[in-house]
Amino acid sequence: MTTGSRARSFSAAAARYAASRPSYPSALLDAVEEAAGFPLAGARVADVGAGTGIATALLHARGARVLAVEPGDGMAAEFRRRNPAVPLVRGDGNRLPLADARLDVLTYAQSWHWTDPERSVPEALRVLRPGGALAVWSNDPDTRVEWIADQQTRIEDRFGPGWYINERTRPHPGLAFTNRRLRWSRRIPVDTHLAKLATHSLFLIGTPGTGDFLTAERAHLTARFPDGWIEEHYVVDLNLAPRRP
Repeated sequence: MTTGSRARSFSAAAARYAASRPSYPSALLDAVEEAAGFPLAGARVADVGAGTGIATALLHARGARVLAVEPGDGMAAEFRRRNPAVPLVRGDGNRLPLADARLDVLTYAQSWHWTDPERSVPEALRVLRPGGALAVWSNDPDTRVEWIADQQTRIEDRFGPGWYINERTRPHPGLAFTNRRLRWSRRIPVDTHLAKLATHSLFLIGTPGTGDFLTAERAHLTARFPDGWIEEHYVVDLNLAPRRP
C-alpha cells in the first residue's frame, strides 16, 4: 500500500475522524505565537491538509484569517459541514493553490508527513512572506504512560513497526526549525478511544487482522479500565521555522 493510498483512505472515514480524533491544547497556539513573534489574531494563515478542520477551527477561534487547503473529497465535505464560515480550497502541500508571499503562517497539523519535502518546502517558502512562519505539529501518544506503551507494543507485535507515522522535519535552505513539546491529556470513553484508533491509516486500508485486533483490544482495555473511561495522554510535537527575509 502506497503512502498516497494511505493518505486517501481518510476520506471514507471523515465523520468518524471528526468525532473521535483529539483536538489540541490552547498552549499550542500560544507556543506558535511565541515562536513566530506575532499574534495569530488578524494573521493570514493557511492550514494545509486541514482534514475535517480540527486545527483550522482553533486558528479561526484565535482570530486568524485562516484558509483551509484539503485534497480529500470526504474530508472536504465534512470540513464544510463543520466549518461553514471558513473558506476552503482543494489542493495539497506539494502544489499549493496560493499566491506568492501572501501568508503570515502556513500550518500543517498531522499532515506534513503526507507531503514530499523536496516539493512542499519550496512551496512553503514561495507562499510565506519574509518573516512569516511554517508551523508543523502532531499529536503523538505519550509512551511514558504505561498503558499507552503497552498498547503500542501490542500493535507493533501484530502489525510491525512504523504503523504510526510521525511528522518529520529536516534542515533546508531558508528554513531553520525550532522544537517545542507540549504534554496534555483528555478523558474519554473506551469506545471513543477505539474509534480514534480505527481512524489511523493502518486500520482504514484493509490491513488483514485489524478487526480482530480491535475486538481483542476492547476486551483488554475494558478489563484494565472497568469504569469504561480512559485518560489519553499526548505529546504535541511542534516544529516552527521562520521564513528568512
